[in-house]
Order: sequence, then C-alpha cells, then structure tokens
Amino acid sequence: MTDIHREAFREEARELLAELETALLDLEKMPSDAEIISQVFRVMHTIKGSGAMFGFENVAAFTHNMETVYDRIRNGKMAVSKSIIDLTLAASDEIQKMIDAEDQEMPDDNAAASRIARSFRDMLAGPDAPPAEDTRLSAAPEPGLPTADAPELTYRISFCPDPDIFISGTNPVLLLNELRSMGTCRILANTDSIPFLDDIDPETCYTAWDIILTTDQDRNAIRDVFIFVEDQCRLSIDVIDDSTTEDAFQDYKKLGEILIDRGDLDTKKLKHALNSQKLDGQKRIGSVLADASLVSPDRLQAALDEQQHVREMRQKRHVAEASASIRVPAEKLDAMVNMVGELVTVQSRLNQIAAQLNDLSLIQVAEEVERLTAGLRENTMSIRMLPIGATFSRFQRLVRDLSIDLGKDIVLHTDGAETEMDKTVIEKLNDPLVHIIRNSIDHGIEKPEVRKAAGKPEQGTVLLSAQHSGANVFIQVSDDGAGLDAEIIRAKAVQKCLIAPEAVLSEKEIFSLIFAPGFSLAKEVTNVSGRGVGMDVVKKGIENLQGGIEIISRKGMGTSIILKLPLTMAIIDGLLVKIGDIHYIMPLAAIEECIELTREDLARAHGKHIANIRGEIVPYILLRELFSQEGRVPDIQQIVTARIDGSRIGLVVDQVVGQHQTVIKSMSRIYRDIEYISGATILGDGSVALILDLPKLIRHSEIMEKSKNRSAFAGMDSVSQAPALTEAG
Repeated sequence: MTDIHREAFREEARELLAELETALLDLEKMPSDAEIISQVFRVMHTIKGSGAMFGFENVAAFTHNMETVYDRIRNGKMAVSKSIIDLTLAASDEIQKMIDAEDQEMPDDNAAASRIARSFRDMLAGPDAPPAEDTRLSAAPEPGLPTADAPELTYRISFCPDPDIFISGTNPVLLLNELRSMGTCRILANTDSIPFLDDIDPETCYTAWDIILTTDQDRNAIRDVFIFVEDQCRLSIDVIDDSTTEDAFQDYKKLGEILIDRGDLDTKKLKHALNSQKLDGQKRIGSVLADASLVSPDRLQAALDEQQHVREMRQKRHVAEASASIRVPAEKLDAMVNMVGELVTVQSRLNQIAAQLNDLSLIQVAEEVERLTAGLRENTMSIRMLPIGATFSRFQRLVRDLSIDLGKDIVLHTDGAETEMDKTVIEKLNDPLVHIIRNSIDHGIEKPEVRKAAGKPEQGTVLLSAQHSGANVFIQVSDDGAGLDAEIIRAKAVQKCLIAPEAVLSEKEIFSLIFAPGFSLAKEVTNVSGRGVGMDVVKKGIENLQGGIEIISRKGMGTSIILKLPLTMAIIDGLLVKIGDIHYIMPLAAIEECIELTREDLARAHGKHIANIRGEIVPYILLRELFSQEGRVPDIQQIVTARIDGSRIGLVVDQVVGQHQTVIKSMSRIYRDIEYISGATILGDGSVALILDLPKLIRHSEIMEKSKNRSAFAGMDSVSQAPALTEAG
C-alpha cells in the first residue's frame, strides 16, 4: 500500500472522527435518537473497513467491538448511557493516536487503549455475545448495510393490496412511509376502484399505489418492506433507471413508451393516438390519450410522475458530478496563492508602465489584465475559504469535559457555523478561542447552586457565533455567567502594579486589563487557569491576525468577547500613503476618511496632537516624527483616520496615494520585532512598502494621551477650542 493511499485514509479518518465526536455529543443529549445512533455505527463501520483495507489493522481490530456495541444499541438490545458515551469518546482519542502514529503496531504498554478495548468486550459478554474472532481482515460490509460506493437505482413499484388487507390489522400507509425513508420517493394513489360513498365498505381497501423510488438499497431490501403482506397483495418491483449505466445528459423515455412499459397502453392504441396528434398538432400526446379515454387520468399522472422523477434524479446526478470536490494538498494551494500574489505585483507594475508611456493600446491591455487578475484573485482566495463550523464543533468536547471537571452544568450553542474564513486565519484562531472559552467556563459561569440562588437556570450557556461584516468576520463568545466586576479587576491591577492607584480609567479600559501579561482573577492555580497567561495569549494571537477585541460585560448578567478578524491574511485591500520617499500601507478595512492638516491647523493646536473632526476630538500621531524621518514637511499633510476596537486615531502622512491591492510578504527574522510594522509588500516599481500595524499604533496613541495630553483635554473649555479641520476634496 503506497504512502499516498495511507495518507488519504488518514485525512478521511480524521474527518470521520470529528463527525463521530459531534454525533456522540448529540447522542448524549438525545440518547434515543435512532438516526444519530445509526450515524455513529456507520462511522465506526467505515473506519474499521477502510482501516483494514489500507493496512491499519490495529485500528480495525480496536474498532470492531465498539461497532458491535452500537450495532446492539441500534437493534434495541442495549441502551445508550453516559458511561458508553464517555468510553467511546476516549476510544475516539485513541484511534486518532493510532492513525497519527508512524508505527501502526499498537504498543503492549498502551494501558489506555487496552483498558478501553477490555471495557467494550465486557459490555458484550453475555448469553448472546458474538464468538471471539480475529477481525483484523474482516473489512467486508455487513449484509444489508449499503457500502459507500453503492450505486443509486430508480425503481417502479406497483403495490396493489387485497381488498381485505385491513382485516389483518395492516396499515398500508406505514409501509409507504418506510419506503420514503429509503430514498427519494414519489407516491401516487390509484383511486379508479373507489365506489360511490353509499357503496363503500370501511373495512375494504379500494386503493392501489404507484411508487417511484430512487435509493442505494437493492431489490431485496425493498421487498423486505412488504415481507409480511406479500401474500395479501400484488407487488412488482422493476428497475427503470441505473446511475451506473444511464447517461445523465440522456433524456428519459417518452410518455407513450412509459405507458406501454407499465401495461397501461398497447402499441396499437398508441399509434392511433400519435396519428390523431398529427391531425391536431396543438395537442400534447397526454391530452389526446385522455380525451380519447385510452388511459385513465390516474394512469396518465403516474406515467408523468415517473418521467419527471427520473429527469430530476438525472439532473441531480449531473450537478453532483459537475460540482464534485477534490482533495488538494495545502502546500499546493499556498503555492498557487503565492503565484497569484506575484501576478498582482506584476499587474501593478504593468499599470505603472502603461501610465508612464501614455500608450492607449498598452493602457487597454493593462486594464484587461487588471480585470482578469482581480477575478483570478477572488476565485483563488475563495478556494482558501473554509466554513468555521468545523472549528466550532471541536469546542463541544472541550465544554463537556471542562464542565464535568469543574462540577458545572454548561451547554455550548453555536451560530453562523457556515461563515467562511481563510484557512490560515482559521488555523491560527483555534488557540485564542480555546483560552476564551476556558475562561468563560472557569471564571464566568457559576456553579449550579450559585446560579440557582441568583434566580438563574442551573445550566449555564456559552454561545459561540460568527458573522460576516464587509471584509471582516465577527466572532463572539458570550456566557450568561457572573460578568466582570470592574472594581475587583481594578484592585487586582493596582496590586500587581499594572496601574497607579490614582489612575482614572473608563470601564472599557478596566476590562482590557485582563489581557495584561500575568493578570489573573483566579484565587488559586488549577489545571484549567490561574497562571495569568491565557488572555495575554488571546490578545497577541488576535493582533497577529490583524484583528481586534472588544469586551462587553454586565455584572451578574454575563460577558461577551467579540473578535474582529480579516477574511484573509494573504492579499488585502490597502491604502497606499507616502512619507518623504518611503511608502506605507494601511489595511483599508480599518480606514474611515482622510482629512487635510495645514500649518495653520498645527499652529492653532499649540503643540497638542488632537483635532476636532465634526465635533469629535481625535488624537493623531505624526508618523514622520514617530519613525524619525527627515526631510521637508509639506505645507498640507493628510490625517488618515482609522478605528480599531472602538478607538479612533489619526495618522498623519505627507501624501495619500490611493487604494492598492496588497500582497502580504513575511518579514525577515531580523526585522520581525520592529514595532508598528506587521509586514511588507512589493510595489509595481519593485520598491518595498511597509504595512503598518494599526492596533499597536492605537495603543501607542493611548499611552501618549495618558502621559502627555491628559492636561490638554482637562484644560479645554469646550470641544470647539480644538482646531476644526476640513475634509480633503
């Protein structure tokens, strides 16, 4: 077996184990749900069979008894219990370790795996226990269980019960409902034999049924539905469409052919009807047959339903085949994104050359290349977009296990699982979310008895949601716990010398102290929290993703932590600005507007870096001073205003060049720790532009305001004393 096939199995098995974990957590809430039980069984059956096929014999052997236990559960011979769920979740972890291991032989000292296997064997011990056997090679599907590759067939089923079928207590509707559960089904009642109301015997069945069923089950499985009434009915089951042999593009039979196949019309009468149709070209063949009373309306409708059903199934197969997904290694996708990034840079260079030469033909070509490049960029980036639901589902297990460890009753709800983000962002988002959720469970949600005393439900709730907003995604983690106490946070911060005792802070600033390194409200260090490193990791992780964090909390009501993240980290829309001869990029998603700053405005501010923009006091940073750039300062500079985490800041530059598609390039290790810079990009002329780290600039502005400008704000008589600026044309 080649390494490629083994790696393909590993990828599929990881997906199946994630599905298994989600199903088990759902089963814990709904232990009698037959559909979930069947889903768990199918996953185990697939892992066992595929494991043996691809050389993972230990996985197949380990999974066999688990599969048998759930086979008994789905057959009603055993009941789902918390101990079975706990044991299966632990077994899922062990299977994951086996799959990830290079050496697939299970070590003899694997105590956890041996204990789990023994526990499942003990469950099966009893009078009806299966005989012991070596199942390492038993990968064949069980009888009656459809394989993953079972083809879909469409059957025409004619079910005509005997008139006295009701006497035996049989309800035909239940049989029809069972057929519906087997696949896509159309059912038409044949009511031709129903007499007038006065002549009806309520104990007599006058109705027959025509069924068109598309399913991956075989003919025997369908016949099993009628196994107890076969001697009380006329039953025919015929295959009319086979997905393995029929062309999805080929149209199904004509109406006349279907009626002949069904025995509702003979060839002689059909020819007569076709001749009549030629005389009256306006009428369809169905209308001709009905008008001539050659076929009853019920028989005609049954044939039409069959024709429509088969056409729809073929169209569905065609769409499914056309949209079938393929697995692509992540490194190949990353390489393609890098090439698209290089193409964006070349396209920018082409635009610049065309503008310099002022060649109309070249400008037209450059515009066409720009259009194609933009389309290619959007399609390539969309390929990297993945639904965040897979990440959300992992936290169900985290919440369950932590709740048990801490003696709390907590449930996790998710919303917006279909929201898509760049795979790079999703991969780096896992750790921050783990810390936030752990913090909500440990510090936020109270013990059941405390909640009950406070008039709350004993079960606490954590909500994990995501939604798109422009070029960003907002992810919110909310709990209905005790909320944050600003006074306690402030006192702890003073104790740790994070702030001065006399410091004047808003509630928002106090809440943000929980992100300080070493800060923790835990009274003692546990295996869950108390070391003061969790929320600091969250802050750094979100900032590395060019995102922001906002905290909303009400004491006694709960806390919400909102993460604002970019859709992608590979190519972004940026605002290109210039200071002296050096270009900088600001992420466009955070930019609000550009305002002129003249020498007169600076003089009226008396050295204070604040501006009045339509009645709002906005602090600004002179980037030329911050970066110690020399050179002549232009008479009119530009203030670019940005908003991060609800804070507004102005960044003063010499010139705003315009919007620029920015391909983010990683910095060399030597330059990685440069403050206020998050990356770099290459411009069309080959020069390098640095990408500004706006969150760090915001923090710099806040520190400067507290240390320098607090007196300036306190001494202002009114907002109007600040220089009023006008927008650049």
